[in-house]
Amino acid sequence: MPKADLIEKIAEDAHIDKTTAKKVADHFFEEIAQALSRGEPIHLQNFGTFEVRRRAARVGRNLRSGELIRIPAAKAPAFRAAAQLKKKC
Repeated sequence: MPKADLIEKIAEDAHIDKTTAKKVADHFFEEIAQALSRGEPIHLQNFGTFEVRRRAARVGRNLRSGELIRIPAAKAPAFRAAAQLKKKC
């Protein structure tokens, strides 16, 4: 579902205008991003957990040349679905 469709659905279900629904959605996503940038996980009961996971440095291979390359350690956002959400899918 594209973000625009999500905003339209929120506006319709909450009986608010699309501008307000867009502000709410944008603020929600921004708060999640800010918390993750501070290293704080976000736990949404019956939905899931957003967190930052660390990836260890590793050796990879350049597929064109076959040369071994070093891939540095990195952090990446991740989502783990709650059991209730998994049941609905």
